[in-house]
Amino acid sequence: MQTLEITLSLIAASLALTLAANWLRVPAAVMLVLGGMALAFMPGLPTIVMEPEVALALFLPPLLQASALRTDWGAFRSNIVYIVLLAFGAVLFTTACVAVAARQLIPDMSWPAAITLGAIVAPPDAVAATSVLKRFRLPKRIIAVLEGESLINDASALILYRIAVAATLAGAFRFHGLASSVALPAVVGVGTGLIAGAGANWLMLHLKDRFLEIVTSFLAAFASYFAAEWIDGSGVLAAVACGGMIGRAQIRLAAQTRLESTSSWELVEFVLASLVFLLVGLQLRGILARLSEYAACDLLLLGAAVSAVLIASRFVWVFVTFYPASALVAAIRGGSFTPPLSYPTIISWAGMRGVVSLAVALALPVSFPGRDIIVFLAFCAIFSTLVIQGTTLKLLIAWCDVRDPDIAAVDPATIAAREMVAAAIAGVGLGTATTDPVDAFHNERQRAQAVDRTGPSARTVARAEAKLAAIEHARKQLQERRDEIDGDTLQTLTQELDLEERQIRLFLDEHTTIAG
Repeated sequence: MQTLEITLSLIAASLALTLAANWLRVPAAVMLVLGGMALAFMPGLPTIVMEPEVALALFLPPLLQASALRTDWGAFRSNIVYIVLLAFGAVLFTTACVAVAARQLIPDMSWPAAITLGAIVAPPDAVAATSVLKRFRLPKRIIAVLEGESLINDASALILYRIAVAATLAGAFRFHGLASSVALPAVVGVGTGLIAGAGANWLMLHLKDRFLEIVTSFLAAFASYFAAEWIDGSGVLAAVACGGMIGRAQIRLAAQTRLESTSSWELVEFVLASLVFLLVGLQLRGILARLSEYAACDLLLLGAAVSAVLIASRFVWVFVTFYPASALVAAIRGGSFTPPLSYPTIISWAGMRGVVSLAVALALPVSFPGRDIIVFLAFCAIFSTLVIQGTTLKLLIAWCDVRDPDIAAVDPATIAAREMVAAAIAGVGLGTATTDPVDAFHNERQRAQAVDRTGPSARTVARAEAKLAAIEHARKQLQERRDEIDGDTLQTLTQELDLEERQIRLFLDEHTTIAG
């Protein structure tokens, strides 16, 4: 009973802190972490211990899949060079920089243990990035790079972390076979996720029950994660790949299923993400209690130094690689793109850490050398990047005055898709050449609703059925051309068709019931 009471209390606290964040106009993740830190030191409250393995298994799969479901995979592919450089190159570079700094600051720490610390704090967090970035209007290229990086960088960091932990406990770091130790789990994880996603899609298309279909999409996240971990693959990449497969196939589901699935995933994502950041703050009291042998000023200096190295190393890597990567992308595509300095500046400053870093730190074996100080430094990294960078990101964006060069250039495929959807919403034979198609249909529907309430006329039914057929045809055209259309536009157009179809079916169901 106590667990249930604590969980409900945390959800209530999350709601209050999120409302406070909206009122103060700061990222909710920042307010939740600060609120958790304040609650951790309130007298009389029970100590809440976050079991690392449980935290990773409970929170990570659904939150990663939620991010993957709404990912614009066309933009992901377009920016794959930047994403790979950050998700793999930046993780290795940051790990090395933090390890060197830790060795200088803490001479008693071994190299494998220092590399372990670097791997823990290296990857920006998908949940943190989404929580903070959704409040800001940024160029699509920046959003695609940051969200794409945060989706897959956990895999490279976790694999490196496991290798470093094993080396620390064994007493030596072996570079022989390191490449295969990193590549094989990644390949296994992606393969497992694709298989799980394909199986979930097949099942959802045959269930014909929207509630069961939504439950299947949730279970697929955990199934892919656990299956990959069981066969020594990357559960992170499995959940991401599974979410990508399900996201691409959603357009084949019923309109009502898509609408209700979106709402369900948003609710679950809000609850889980809120609990994650609140639990991060609640861990501070336990962390400090285990570091009584350190002076407070020494801890603050160590935390500030490691966090400074962490932030600076990301700036160095991004600025060194961003423009060569841009030149490479331009050469491959045959065009030209020279991003302003605001692009790498924002990408560098937006590397927030979150629950993954703290959970893997807490997952260190009790006998691990320097475990307590590593956990504390991981918490400092989360605090500095999430709270300090998260609260100042808005000011940086305003100062940079970023503009999206892609907004002015509307893709012809996108224009054609919008016209096609407008025609489907207008219906067949409704209105005139000078009548707005959407207004024409709404006028027609109002006239139909004003007829005899004993039931729709044959003409009204025929028009509604023709309109449903037009909507279905437009939806199939969108599915066939989804790789040509901007991801946000595709999602918006699909939702417009879904809402219009839902209104027509409700209208017909209402008159059928009255007539019956």
